[in-house]
Amino acid sequence: MTLEKKRWIILIASCFINLCIGSLYTWSVFASPMAVHINEIHGLTGTVAVTAANLAIVFTVANLVGPVTMISGGFINDTLGPRWVILVGAVLFGGGFILSGFSGSIPFLVVSYGLGCGLGMGMIYGATVNNSVKFFPDKRGLIGGIATATYGFSSVLIPPVAHRMIGGYGILTTFRVLGILFFIIIVGCAFLIEKAPADFIPESMKGMQVKTGVVAADSKTWREMMANGRFYIMFLMLMCGAFSGLMIISQASPMAQKMIGMTAQEAALAVSVLALFNAFGRIMAGYISDKFGRVQVIRVVFLVSVAGLACLFVSGQGQNILFILGISLAGICFGAFMGIFPGFTADSFGPKYNSVNYGIMFIAFALAGTVGPLAAGKIVMRTGNYQMAFAVAGILAVLGFILTFIYRKMANNG
Repeated sequence: MTLEKKRWIILIASCFINLCIGSLYTWSVFASPMAVHINEIHGLTGTVAVTAANLAIVFTVANLVGPVTMISGGFINDTLGPRWVILVGAVLFGGGFILSGFSGSIPFLVVSYGLGCGLGMGMIYGATVNNSVKFFPDKRGLIGGIATATYGFSSVLIPPVAHRMIGGYGILTTFRVLGILFFIIIVGCAFLIEKAPADFIPESMKGMQVKTGVVAADSKTWREMMANGRFYIMFLMLMCGAFSGLMIISQASPMAQKMIGMTAQEAALAVSVLALFNAFGRIMAGYISDKFGRVQVIRVVFLVSVAGLACLFVSGQGQNILFILGISLAGICFGAFMGIFPGFTADSFGPKYNSVNYGIMFIAFALAGTVGPLAAGKIVMRTGNYQMAFAVAGILAVLGFILTFIYRKMANNG
């Protein structure tokens, strides 16, 4: 089988792997029952009882450490290939879930889920997404969108499954069973994945000029990338774009209940809508960016993000439709940034070292994932509502829109 045909099998295998590791972002499903478990085994009640909010540190750690292994795994990916990176990541991610099934304290969870799953996710995600993008120089945006969409779709698929398992078998057994299943699926799919040649060009593109004009010989190392001013503009663009999405994703359920007056069940449905539009935005924006250019699409996405945040800003009690419209637009925009940036990074600095380069770029996502939720929480504590948080996110979206013009000018000037 030729590589041109095999690349589709490699993409499908990568998508199944990403579906597994995307479960990292379903932590909210595990937090409350895990808090109950810790309280029961330690006899904690009243003001000293552990709450789901106390366990937020577990997810924060998982989110922060991802870029560490995306970068270190990227070096291995560029030399030995993605299979070994994914296998090591499978041990960390699956093992993190399994170890969480034996936990009885917050520090244990920080190590098992926070460090284990977080480091495993970063290692695997960087390998699957960047290797897939390298195999499709003719459609980097679409493939980046598909590969990251399955990662995002996990937030729709895994929560109901995990919720039912927790109700039937308990939180610890659920962690162990899911960990074993994830490990088996990731390892099995890893053996279907091959390293994309640095100069791979499909038959359909041979004899044609690559749209971006960037080939493996022009690729920049991470040092060369960081010596280029465009990198810092892109880094800030990703931070501005991811800020609102991560802020809303982390607070979507309490937002729906406190702002709009939704029930817990209605709020859960709103979270599912957000996740679906997040996945849809990754594929749609990736595909459109192949046709019209990354910067042009990013510019439009920032404007749509402002519109979505405006809907959320003016929504209030009982305004379900306006709220759903706002989080749907926020989901599309967040997904768009995640779908476009792997290909955008390869376009700007070449495909050869993109595993490491995108890992460094992904630090912007981790920073937004830390600052966004924390900022929203502090603003709500001080003001009693989310309006100021939406305003701050809106200002950052406008800043991101302005940055697209600065990037274009720098790119035109070489």
